[in-house]
Formats: sequence, structure tokens, C-alpha cells
Amino acid sequence: MLSILRIVAALIFMAHGTQKILGFPASDAAFPAVMSKLWIAGMLELIGGALLVVGLFTRPVAFVLSGLMAAAYWMAHAPRDAFPALNGGDAAILYCFVFLYFVFSGPGPISLDKVLKRDG
Repeated sequence: MLSILRIVAALIFMAHGTQKILGFPASDAAFPAVMSKLWIAGMLELIGGALLVVGLFTRPVAFVLSGLMAAAYWMAHAPRDAFPALNGGDAAILYCFVFLYFVFSGPGPISLDKVLKRDG
């Protein structure tokens, strides 16, 4: 189940990166300026999400993505309202803590990290 949680969370997370960087699904935030905060976030979502899907460098990637989601929450969502249900930050908080969990749990049995004997 740990591997399934990692794969599903990463696939859904990757969709945020494809939306920003590749314009799919269509979004107002598509194709941000290179090296802007939105572009950096999109690249981390896309590349980091892909690495998590296959379970490669899981712990360090999850650490970076957890931090990304914490920063996204406090920079983009928290200023809108104090309550996550009202500021749209629910997903950012969940991703932050799911990714933080992967930092400590590792990738699970179905991962390239396990195949390459990189983890545990």
C-alpha cells in the first residue's frame, strides 16, 4: 500500500506540473516565464513527481517536494484566508505531509530505489 500511495500521489501531483509547464490540462497558469517561481514550482512538480512515480531518489525528492508544498501554502494560500478549506490550500497541506511521510517511510517495495538497493 505504501508504494500505491506513493505512485498515486505522485501521478496526481505531476498533473500540476504538466498543467504549468506543458499546458495540459489547460490552465491560466500555463507556460510561466522561465526561472519564475511558478516555473520552478512546475518543474519540481513535473520532474519530482516523475521520480516519485518510479520511486527513484524517493527520500530526498520527497523532502524537497514537502518543502515546496509548505512554501506554496504559506506564500500562495495562507494570505488569502486563515482556513485551508477557504484559501484553497487543502491539497498543498496534504501533499506536504504525505511527502514528509515518504522521507521517513521510504518508497515502499515497488520502486527503483528497492531494485537498485538504494533504500533500506
